[in-house]
Amino acid sequence: MLLKGSYHKGITVVVSDMQLTKALLVMWVISLLTACVITPDKKSTLGTIDVSPVMVLESSPLGKGAEDLDLSGVDILEMTPEMMDFADSYMKGSNNRYRRMQRLVYAIIGDGHFELVYDDKTRTASQTFQQARGNCLSFTNLFIAMARYLDIHAEYQEVDIPPDWSLVGESFFFSQHVNVLVDLGVGIQRVVDFNIYDFQATYDRRTISDARARAHYFSNIGVEQMMNGETTLAYANFRQALLEDDRFSPAWINMGILHRREKRPNYAEAAYKQALDIYQFNLIAMSNLANLYAEEGKTDLAEQYLARVRLHRMNNPYYRYAVANTAFIDGDYRTAIENLDFAIEKVDDEDRFYFLLSLSYLMSGDKDESTRWMKKAEEVAQQNESREKYSHKLDLLISQQQAEN
Repeated sequence: MLLKGSYHKGITVVVSDMQLTKALLVMWVISLLTACVITPDKKSTLGTIDVSPVMVLESSPLGKGAEDLDLSGVDILEMTPEMMDFADSYMKGSNNRYRRMQRLVYAIIGDGHFELVYDDKTRTASQTFQQARGNCLSFTNLFIAMARYLDIHAEYQEVDIPPDWSLVGESFFFSQHVNVLVDLGVGIQRVVDFNIYDFQATYDRRTISDARARAHYFSNIGVEQMMNGETTLAYANFRQALLEDDRFSPAWINMGILHRREKRPNYAEAAYKQALDIYQFNLIAMSNLANLYAEEGKTDLAEQYLARVRLHRMNNPYYRYAVANTAFIDGDYRTAIENLDFAIEKVDDEDRFYFLLSLSYLMSGDKDESTRWMKKAEEVAQQNESREKYSHKLDLLISQQQAEN
């Protein structure tokens, strides 16, 4: 993955709602360009052995020792007797689904029994209940398990949360967000989301199958084990993720990363290409493939993929926002403004774009433009049903301007 316009030889790992100490992980929304379509070549360019996606799953050298690890029986929605008692204890007088949903949300979020703490462990519903903490995916598992036990129709949703670029050690991390859609009948739906800082009702989202949710779970577990150096366990979990849903491209990317780390470039290449076969604009797969080719001395191939990543990236308004943020920190307010103008032209309902634009004008000495864009930030935030998080900042700007007039 690329950061601040530079080429980085690290890896980009894909996780679902998982925080690794210093990085807040959110979903990358990709800006599509029809002019640059990559059709992955099925033939291997690394060595003489052609590796297929089937071989990655069935005959990889990393699979030695994983043959007896059958993960298909892992139940991420298991309800223990203790969980049933806990859920039942909050349901007294709740004679309809809406009331039961309210009581369940209170039981998990509002009664102090659980800590909404983001940590580096992805858990099943029963593990989350037992340890009373977890990340978003963990609490989503817990809520759905309890909701279904209480006869509340609840499904997993994937949510397109705007991107952030984060680096932990030598690896970039990229997250897909998952929350809960509750169907209360007669056309009434509610969203339960444990990522209270980033979710907005305006974000695109789609319901997914339990199999797809299990793919998220096993892919996350695989990442945790890979980062701990547990190669066999990581391989077994990535494989299980793909057995659950072989169109889940993040697991193919992570499978490629694992093989690249273990010096199996042919298998890594096959996995990355499979991710691109699923979605030809997958910038993470392109970037990892470019890095792989660069490591293997295939500089022409590396540059081909890297050029496409650069082009897509510079047309991504969220990347341009990241560039603007870096420029602002460096004191280059003109560059920040130019990149924010581009980002706003592409996406005009992101209040943080207007907020940073306001600050950039303020620091460059144009207080009239600063006030104008701060008002716009507040307006967009209100339209997006966000908290009025800019109102006090706007008051400060107006007060400062009046004091100097």
